[in-house]
Amino acid sequence: MPSTEGWFKASGGLGAEVVGKPSLAQRRREALRLEIAGEAVRLFTSQGVAGTTGEEIARAVGISSRTLWRHFPTKESCVLPILSAGLRFAVDQLAAWPSEMTLVDFVTRTGRSGTLPPAAPAILDLIRMTSTEPALRAVWLQAHDDALPVLAELLARRSGGSADDLRTKVHAAAVNGALRAAAEEFAHRYADDPEASGEEITACVLAALRAAAEGLPY
Repeated sequence: MPSTEGWFKASGGLGAEVVGKPSLAQRRREALRLEIAGEAVRLFTSQGVAGTTGEEIARAVGISSRTLWRHFPTKESCVLPILSAGLRFAVDQLAAWPSEMTLVDFVTRTGRSGTLPPAAPAILDLIRMTSTEPALRAVWLQAHDDALPVLAELLARRSGGSADDLRTKVHAAAVNGALRAAAEEFAHRYADDPEASGEEITACVLAALRAAAEGLPY
């Protein structure tokens, strides 16, 4: 699989697969960004996005506002590391996709083996909020936009083609869109079911991938 270092450094995804061990400074930076994201989600869900300031997020983490703004340009962008963490997991799973197996069969096997983790409540809360908070929606879409070239590289490596080929880009966009639609479907469908996790996530992902594989309806 191609290195995802650039994407995860930019998006703040935790535990990025990189060539070589990240430096102590990088690990501390990633840990701080994730802590900021966690406090931002907590405050957004408890008092709303409009009712939360960047200064409050910084205070909850125990850092200065100046430090917060060095890491994130807006208060809404503070949640990007948490959204990217879910995408990072999906990309890591796809890296193990065997060449002799269809994607639908691979996801089915992966889901049955229990390797899909329980959905993180913070991620689901965020995804639900993206339907009513335009600024958070922009961050959610940015996370997927950041993931798109990584998916293209992964598919190109698997097929022996080029990530710059239009066909590869379209396939990457289809997988990316399916993952986003599945996550949104799961977040809203199981909003009142805290026990929902791997099996239900897999069902949503499979339904989205099958729809993508069918192609356009006309």
